[in-house]
Amino acid sequence: MTQVSRGQCPWCLCLLGLLVQLLLSLCLFSYVQVPHGQPGPPDPGCSPGPASTPATRGPRPLLILLWTWPFHHPVALSPCSKMLPGTADCQLTVNRSVYPQADVVIVHHREVSSNPRSQLPPQPRPPGQRWVWFSMESPSHCRSLSALDGYFNFTMSYRRDSDIFTPYGWLEPWLEPPVRTQANLSAKTDLVAWVVSNWDSKSARVLYYQKLRGHLHVDVYGQGHMPLPKKDMMETLARYKFYLAFENSLHPDYITEKLWKNALEAWAVPVVLGPSRKNYEHFLPPDAFIHVDDFKSPGDLARYLQELDKDSLGYQSYFRWRETLRPRLGSMALAFCKVCRKLQWNQRYQTVPSVASWFQ
Repeated sequence: MTQVSRGQCPWCLCLLGLLVQLLLSLCLFSYVQVPHGQPGPPDPGCSPGPASTPATRGPRPLLILLWTWPFHHPVALSPCSKMLPGTADCQLTVNRSVYPQADVVIVHHREVSSNPRSQLPPQPRPPGQRWVWFSMESPSHCRSLSALDGYFNFTMSYRRDSDIFTPYGWLEPWLEPPVRTQANLSAKTDLVAWVVSNWDSKSARVLYYQKLRGHLHVDVYGQGHMPLPKKDMMETLARYKFYLAFENSLHPDYITEKLWKNALEAWAVPVVLGPSRKNYEHFLPPDAFIHVDDFKSPGDLARYLQELDKDSLGYQSYFRWRETLRPRLGSMALAFCKVCRKLQWNQRYQTVPSVASWFQ
């Protein structure tokens, strides 16, 4: 058999060319865009979920750029491995000079809503970089949404169908028996409180209050009403048996700190006005709150609260859930770490065609 030298092997060159084409095809495949479909099950608060291994990214941690501080209020950033056990740490920064190297950019809606075209990060974006649209405000307070169509890869909000679910609060089981499961009635010297910062006379919550106050005295705190220093807020609200957790707008899943902090941390029974009772029951046991829709009129609600004021056993029944569950509050730092965790596991490059049509 006659031997053929390397320089006389044309089929070797063909094979090498095919291998190069295959490698290029694999690289391009990782950037194929897929539609923004239904996300998986909502993230229950901050529980880390089952242990598994994220896709290998190499030695460098995920670099996440916060395009602006939400509401221009800086917060302390904790290692994500501490906030979400089982999550590898990411590098979180607000330094825009790292934009070309950033793996992820978080854009908080409020700070880019006045002129999105000029306030969004520059285009073209670096290959493979993913943008997260972030808002904890309701659609009623998010302008210029349609100007963001086609820019983002993930959504992050209080909505359960967000790609990254960041509720204002949640309930989680006690890890050990609770110290306290009932309200301290001796400290409950007043009946109903409401803290309101933005008074809109045409809003559903103000219109309902205007009818309610004709049947029930409510202590109202906030601008234009009784003063309430922030440092004294929880101590003051703890004196009340009931708290009006009235949302500033009515949208699915929009259940804010008015319930999670003002009511539950003060051990006051929340009287809620917001989404439907069924929606609230995705977040709370049905006997943990009083919904205005359960009553034919504000007058009927007022009579029920006055009756509960005289019925200690009936009132304490609204705290039974605390025997097994405890409320937790979300935070901006936790939200950022949820991005860290989500993007470690989700390696695909997807597109949100329209934030506006989804959110509104």
